[in-house]
Amino acid sequence: MKQLLIISAILVSFIASAQNNYEKGMQKAFELWSDNKPTEAANLFERIAGAEQDNWLPSYWAAQINIVKSFGEKDADKLSAQLDKAQELIDFATSISQDNPEIMVMQALLHTAWVAYDGATYGMTLSGKVVEIYSKAIQIAPNNPRVILNKAEWDMGAARFFGQDMAPFCKDVQRSIELFESFKPESEFHPNWGLDRAKEIVEDCQ
Repeated sequence: MKQLLIISAILVSFIASAQNNYEKGMQKAFELWSDNKPTEAANLFERIAGAEQDNWLPSYWAAQINIVKSFGEKDADKLSAQLDKAQELIDFATSISQDNPEIMVMQALLHTAWVAYDGATYGMTLSGKVVEIYSKAIQIAPNNPRVILNKAEWDMGAARFFGQDMAPFCKDVQRSIELFESFKPESEFHPNWGLDRAKEIVEDCQ
């Protein structure tokens, strides 16, 4: 009995230590990102992902950094390297958490980065995939503010391209703001971004 108690105490201590290291690592990665050191932050998130084989969040954040950096990138080799790395990270996150609307939004944003870089080359092959991803994500999580926001922003881009009215999509963005106000992430490390972007879009709509 005494031996079992000792083993239990050791296991509890080990788990607590692992959780503490995870939390410290994640907090440090977010600090690096906020200090305008995205490459260092992405590298740290990726290292954490390697140690957290059953946790999709570190690879999700590393993927997001690589995707965000790719918007506006003109160097084809650099863009390809960043988005290829992001795709690997998304694939890893998806293997851990399938049909996850947060990861699906990230996949759609990755395709959007390619389309933004060269619409003539990637628009025909990836636009349908983006629409399909958002359609599936909104079925899974109809009240997720990031799903509503990013789908609306994609739809606005398409409407702008074809000279269509964007008012319906502005309403969708406004709805996302309302959803953001009541949204509660599962933990301090779960996705909770998008509100500032939604407010910017609504201002442009007005």
